[in-house]
Amino acid sequence: MPKMKTNRAAAKRFKKTANGGLKSANAYTSHRFHGKTKKQRRQLRGTDMMDSTNVKRYKKLLSNI
Repeated sequence: MPKMKTNRAAAKRFKKTANGGLKSANAYTSHRFHGKTKKQRRQLRGTDMMDSTNVKRYKKLLSNI
């Protein structure tokens, strides 16, 4: 049986946390900031934890990380 390969697209977008969760950058942060409030822009900085309903599926893509 061949080795499982890590999905490279997912590996570039998500990081595993110490407790096994996944974190990623927020969406809606590339352009059109004039339509967003200051509060929205501030809260879109940094990273966000992935929802638990998706974690199991994405962990398969990141099997070797």
